[in-house]
Amino acid sequence: MPQNTSAQTLVNAPQPSGGCYGVQVLVAGRQKRWRDEVSNQIRRAGYQATACDSGVDALTVLVLGLPVDVLVADVGLEGDLCCSRLAVEARALRPGLRIVLASDYYEEMSDDASHLFPDAILIPRDLRNNAVASTVREALASRSA
Repeated sequence: MPQNTSAQTLVNAPQPSGGCYGVQVLVAGRQKRWRDEVSNQIRRAGYQATACDSGVDALTVLVLGLPVDVLVADVGLEGDLCCSRLAVEARALRPGLRIVLASDYYEEMSDDASHLFPDAILIPRDLRNNAVASTVREALASRSA
């Protein structure tokens, strides 16, 4: 008799590590289209996503104590709280927070960002092939390692 592989896959799948709220991902980016696509990728991967259009709004979510496991931030964030400052403030508030930085200038940025945020994961802003969702999985795996 054939086995039910989909049920078996669900049983063997790794469970999210985000507690009773599931895995929470905070997405901060200035372009609505990018935020929406990233949030959709994250939701399709089975995680919860909260999107903000500014660094100030993203920091407010963190200051209020809402559960967040991973911060995905567009390096193009501008204003009073740009991306690098958001990452510094987020890390000060939550030392165990995993940070993913997305940039159109990924290659040029990687050396600078690795000095400021040695454990941050740097990715291109390219949204094809669920790249952001797989990077969030990688960030969660490195957190529990």
